[in-house]
Amino acid sequence: MVTATQPAVVCFGPARYSVELRELPPPRLRADEVLVDVANVGVCGSDLHMWLGDQSWAIPYPMVLGHEFSGIIREVGAELEGQWRVGERVVSETAAVIDPRSPLSRRGLYNLDPNRKGFGGAVDGSMTRQIAVPARILHRIPETVSLPEAALTEPCCVAYSAAVANAHIEPGDRILVLGPGPIGILCAAIASLRGAIVAVAGLERDRKRLEVVTAYGCEALVGDVEEWAFGAGPDRLGVDGVIDSTGVSASLQTAMKVVRPAGWISKVGWGPQPCQFSLDPLVQKNVRLQGSFSHNWPIWERVLFLMGTGKLDVKPILGGIWPLEDWRPAFETMHSGEIVKAVLQVNAASE
Repeated sequence: MVTATQPAVVCFGPARYSVELRELPPPRLRADEVLVDVANVGVCGSDLHMWLGDQSWAIPYPMVLGHEFSGIIREVGAELEGQWRVGERVVSETAAVIDPRSPLSRRGLYNLDPNRKGFGGAVDGSMTRQIAVPARILHRIPETVSLPEAALTEPCCVAYSAAVANAHIEPGDRILVLGPGPIGILCAAIASLRGAIVAVAGLERDRKRLEVVTAYGCEALVGDVEEWAFGAGPDRLGVDGVIDSTGVSASLQTAMKVVRPAGWISKVGWGPQPCQFSLDPLVQKNVRLQGSFSHNWPIWERVLFLMGTGKLDVKPILGGIWPLEDWRPAFETMHSGEIVKAVLQVNAASE
């Protein structure tokens, strides 16, 4: 049933806390899209940044927030008959708009298309009742994965990209993850799946979230990381790789200090601050610095398979579920560091 309006969590301006619940018209369905009844939406760090007004990218206000979501197909576009069915449980990638003629898109790297526009950051997102999704970025949810868990597929894909596609981890490698946010902890979980010995580092205020890393067989570090980096290993020359998932540029200096010669750094965290330090250690140590942004189709399929088998379990990071209208306490609880991940419940859906 299509309603006249639907509630949506909207960021309406650049000032701090410029987010509110508004009533908006429902989406119009194109022939190559499916209409999804949103079940659950994960709260991302980027949503918190837009709520706090300190994001590092331009936003076309007003903007419906949310890009980590699961749902059930309500309607199928005219071009998609026989490909998708009403009632199927689905998740969606974030690349809402791409240029299919782009050389990057033609290589399957549409996540790097300069014209890419993502849900909840450049086009209206999923913190609302219904959303129209291009079929090209739609994926079916394994039967063994619940809708709230499926809403966390997207951060798992970000982590997979940083820890697998843009890193080089072998069994027995020692890997340091900087930052115990959702992406950092999921990076640690995936690095551990690859057979690495993993530690996750945070600050004193991160102790609550760092407790979660033990569920993934990883060690939690607070403060100085050099003792762990250089105090063990076959030659004590540093860690084999560093995954930087923090939101501050200064963490790159720590990464360069503790990584071994001929090691690597995978940087997935955004840090808009200028770097007030030399990058010479990258040269001196012959270290590879690799950026990691977003994800694409094969990563989503692999991650959903891992979630379906239970090898990749998101339950340890799921800190609570709030109704859509309680988006503010969900944001506040996650921002406080009391939990790793908040999830919103939009449409009630049976499993």
